[in-house]
Formats: sequence, structure tokens, C-alpha cells
Amino acid sequence: MSDADLTSAVADAVGAVTDPELRRPLSELQMVKDVRTTDGVAHVAIALTIVGCPASDRIEADVRRAAASVPGIREVEITLGVMTPDERAALTERLRGGRARREMPFGPGSLTRVIAVTSGKGGVGKSTLTANLAVALAATGLSVGLVDADVHGFSIPGLLGLIGPDGTVPQPTRIDDLMIPPVAHGVKVVSIGMFLRRGPDDAPLGAVAWRGPMLHRTVQQFLTDVWFGDLDILLLDMPPGTGDIAISVGQLLPDAEVLVTTTPQSAAADVAIRSGLVARQTGQRVMGVVETMAPLTLPDGTTLDLFGTGGGAAVARTLSTPDETVELLASVPLSPALRADGDAGTPVVLAHPDDPAARAIRDLASTLARSPRGLSGRSLPLRPR
Repeated sequence: MSDADLTSAVADAVGAVTDPELRRPLSELQMVKDVRTTDGVAHVAIALTIVGCPASDRIEADVRRAAASVPGIREVEITLGVMTPDERAALTERLRGGRARREMPFGPGSLTRVIAVTSGKGGVGKSTLTANLAVALAATGLSVGLVDADVHGFSIPGLLGLIGPDGTVPQPTRIDDLMIPPVAHGVKVVSIGMFLRRGPDDAPLGAVAWRGPMLHRTVQQFLTDVWFGDLDILLLDMPPGTGDIAISVGQLLPDAEVLVTTTPQSAAADVAIRSGLVARQTGQRVMGVVETMAPLTLPDGTTLDLFGTGGGAAVARTLSTPDETVELLASVPLSPALRADGDAGTPVVLAHPDDPAARAIRDLASTLARSPRGLSGRSLPLRPR
């Protein structure tokens, strides 16, 4: 094989390598700057997106492996550089698809299904449900994003195992004004907990004491400045109640669907109804209700209904209208494994898939996955040449 043919083969192999953060081929990202071959030695120049790129070791190893796999290549030499400011600007524009900064990518024309998981009060297992639901949806092959919109009570990084042994949480990678979110169990995740730092002596992550305008801007930045790519489903872990963030999300995402979470007890159910009513006031659709901490069947066959029964069905009935029936989509039983796996940062749907709670959440994910993104009436992002 001539050097020209060998160079072409190496370029094809290297160009097909996928950037582990952007999840796109290096050739598409225009990160392959030069490929030459001389006497069986491949010389490859790669331009990383930023200085100190956290994926540089992975990219170098994958490029080396790809080039070495070409028959006739006996040695690979790699040069790592960094994109120029103009190259980075061009890259972020391509990733946004021409969309201006702060322009909402999940608006009415988006093909991404947006689901806000809400609750009337805290402590009902909403975040645990959202984290496990996101992982279960990703396991079905869907592209899933998760925004931890519970700014004051963020817990998604811990539930998904993103907190390291030293207490650090990975930050999104910044490419100019674009943020690339970390990925956990196949789910692209962003949370305010990724931007806070622990104090001395292993102190807890800092608290967020923000009011309406700051909360609104934070949620808006999570939705516009974070590059999720092409998502099938975007989940939002909402704060409990009907406060500032619920109103902001209603304004920013009026076409989102709302999944109301409640425990079986009437006190929680009565409050959960309000979150569904507020969603309707902002134009969002209540897609269904999920009951958490439902009765648990004990080993001897008896039932432990620690929080009572019937609350989820009651919420669904109350939120139903003559024009729209709201269904109880899932009843997730009390589960020691669900609690323990959440504390350990390993979703129960992966760690104990046969646990009754895990089965209930996986069944819910299957139900949602069977409702694909609709194309009817929507314009596709295609331009004539």
C-alpha cells in the first residue's frame, strides 16, 4: 500500500474515533488537524477543545489504537494541540446548530420530550425516583438528559454516584460559553452541586441562598448553556412545592409534561395536587402520577402500609378533567434496597434490578419509552442545499 493510501486509511480510522464528552467523531468535530505516514509510521496531530481537556488521555489512547489498527502501520506518533479561539467558536456554533446563545433548545419545535418530575412536599422520594427513572430510560437505548432543578436541595449527583471518594463532584467541561455535562450511567447530568466546593475539614457542600431572579437565571442557563446534544427525553428534578422554580420552568418550558409524585398518605396527596394544578396554570400537561413508598410485601406475606394506601390514585382522580384523564402510572413500594443504593450512589435499577421498587421503575420507564417523540406538525431542522 502506498503512503497516500495508508495516510487515507489512517485518517479514516482516526476520524471515526468518538470524543468521549461530545459523543461525536473527531472528523465531524474537526479535531484531526494532520495525518501523515512515512515508512509505516503514522504521524497524527489532534487539536483538543481546551487546555487541560479532561478527556485528553482517553482521546490520545483511542487515536493511537485506531491508527495502529490499520494494516501496514507499525508505529504511531501523536501530537496534541489545542484549538484556536476561532476554531472553538466555530465548534460551539456547529454544536448549537446555528442556535444563538441563550436561545431555548427545548421549545415548541424541539423533538425532545421534556418531563418535569414534581411533588407537593419534600421527602417523598421524588429525586430518587427521577435518578432511577433516568437510568432506566437510558438502559432502553434512549438518549437521556437530567437537570437537577432542585437548586436549594440538590441530591442528584449523590444519587447517581458522581461524588468521588474525596467528596468532589465533576464539573461540566467548558468550551467557551458552552458547558458539556458529565455522564453517569448513560445519563447526561447537570446540577448546581457541580459548581459548589467543600469547605475545610471535609465540610459539606455549600448551601445556596438565592431568591427568584437568581433561581430563574440558573435554571435558564442549565437549559440553554449546557449542551446535551440530541436528546430523546429530558427529565427535570423539580424542587418540591409551587415556588419560583416551578413558575420559571412553566415560563421557559410551557410544553413540558409533568409527572406528579406523592406518597400514599392523604397529607402528601393533598399537597401533591397543587403542583399539578400550578403546572396546568402555566400550560403544561399532567401526564400522570407516580406513588412512592407504597405498601411493602414482607417475607411472611403480610403487607406493611407505613404511609397508608390510595394516595396516588386519589391524586390522579382529582387531577383528571372531563377532557383529560390522569392515570396512576406506577406504584413504587417501600424498599430498603432503594434507600441503601441511593446512599451508595448506585441506582437500584442497576444494583438490584429484581427488587420490587426497581421493577416498578423499570416498568414506568418502559411505558414512557413506548411514547416516542412525535414528528407530526413539527418542522425538521433541514435546510435545502
